[in-house]
Parts: sequence; C-alpha cells; structure tokens
Amino acid sequence: MSKVEEFEELRPLLFSIAYRILGSVAEAEDAVQETWLRFDGSSTLPTSTKAFLSATVTRIAIDVLRSARVRREEYVGPWFPEPLLSDPYQDPGRAAELADSVSMAALLLLERLSPLERAVFVLRDVFAFGFDDIAAAVGRSESACRQLLVRARRHMEDGRPRFAADRQERQELATRFFDALKDGDVGALQSLLAADVHLVGDGGGKAPQLARAVVGADNVARVLGTVFPWLIQIDVMFEPREVNGQPGAIFRDRDGKILHTMALDVLDGQIQTIRSVINPDKLGHIGPVGDAWAVDREVKQARRQQK
Repeated sequence: MSKVEEFEELRPLLFSIAYRILGSVAEAEDAVQETWLRFDGSSTLPTSTKAFLSATVTRIAIDVLRSARVRREEYVGPWFPEPLLSDPYQDPGRAAELADSVSMAALLLLERLSPLERAVFVLRDVFAFGFDDIAAAVGRSESACRQLLVRARRHMEDGRPRFAADRQERQELATRFFDALKDGDVGALQSLLAADVHLVGDGGGKAPQLARAVVGADNVARVLGTVFPWLIQIDVMFEPREVNGQPGAIFRDRDGKILHTMALDVLDGQIQTIRSVINPDKLGHIGPVGDAWAVDREVKQARRQQK
C-alpha cells in the first residue's frame, strides 16, 4: 500500500486514541492531521506503521493535553468532553468495552489522571497495545509504564460504578425517559430517576444554562417536566441518538440547527446522571449550531404571554 492508503486505514484508530486522551473532537482531528504531516515528511519507513503512527498521535495528544489543562482550569462552569456521536474505530469483539471507554463518565474519570497516566491507560486497557509500543509512545521505560498503569487503574476503579447496565436495559429506559420528557410527565420522569440523580449542563458561559447542578429525583423531574414542554411548544425537536456510546439525544431548533446534546448514565435500572453539552463551541462538528439564547428568549416570551 502507499503511504496514504496505510494512513487512511489506520485513521479511525488514531482518532479514537487521540479523542480518548483529549476529550475533544476538534483537537483529536488536529492531532491526527499533524500525525499525517510527520508521517508524510519522514524519509524512512517504520518497521510497524501502526506502532509508529499510534506513538506519534499519542505524543502529540499528550502535548496538547498538557496545554489544554490550563484552559480547563479557567473554564466557566462544568467542563464536559465534546460529544461524539460515532466512534470511527470498531472492533466487534470488544464493542461494549469500546463504547464504555468513550462514555462521558469514563472520559471525566480520565480527567483525574496525569497526561502520561491517561495515555498509558488508553493504549493498554482500551486498545490492548503491548508495553514495548506504549513505552516507545510515551518515552518511558516499560517498567515505568507498568507503574503508570497501576496508578491509572486505581484512580479509574475508585470512580467507577459498582454495577453496569446492559445495553438493552439502557435503551429501554432511555426510550421511556424521552417519551416522558416529550409529554412533560413529571411523575413518569421521577420514576425513572435515581434518588440522587444529577442534572448538569456544560455551557462554558456561552449559552443559557442552569446556574448549578440540579440534584434529586423530585427536583430534576420538576425542572425537566417544566422546561421541555415549552421548548416543544416553540418547535424545538429532539432525536434520540447514542452520545458517547450511551443513550442520549440531539436537540434542534425549528430550522434543524443544533442546540445541545444530552447523554444519560444508566445504572441499576435508573438514570443516575443527565449531562447536556450546550456550549456552541463544542457542537459545530455535529452540524450547524443554532442560537440557544434566541430560543431561551422565545420560551420566556411564550411563558409571559400565557400568564
């Protein structure tokens, strides 16, 4: 194969590595492009193209993550990864593991790790690279990489839920949730939510959002059951979609432009966390972005007219 063909064959893997390290679609795509430039500019052919490209994209992603951490510390409100609707890398034998590793919950747990720990964990536990390739990618000895992995696993296990929901259970629960949301049925919503459920939005100060997280089944059901019927009244639509490998939806204005995404964490037969990404800077890769402020003003006007 030509260089271009080799690279294109591995592009899905390279993007998936970079996205899990960075939590950003745009930054992951930039890292993959920079990897291509370095590969194309190299006069020597590597023994293993996969190992070379994976190491290159990992090193680039680590450097980007180190600089991004300063920006995230200054971020307005909660920071969530950019929503990913479809992971380009597929391995039928490990589909469930790959989906779980790209969930919002897993990516937020990865934020607890140092850049090196995060890279080692992603390469080893998600993509099953050997320690020789991992050591070459992060510039550490194999022994040091094993120690980094132990620390990373400890941090990840400390934050993981004790019981996982199977895929069919999650989808069935999500279907009931979005039906109740459409109807503004507070009682039905409440029955689907865990007692300590969290409703959180990432607007980054660039879109209307709740001032703080809403906690508790009663409070979350009341907020959702109050707000969404008004959105539907002004022709806001939502389409159920997987978001980061979990049940979710994309919300659009009457012109079909994207307002926000929503992802559900399901555990033990109940919805534990509802995360919305509202920051328009994080939605452009999905499609044209709508004006959430205009929608907010229209809702407020409709509510005033009905009083």
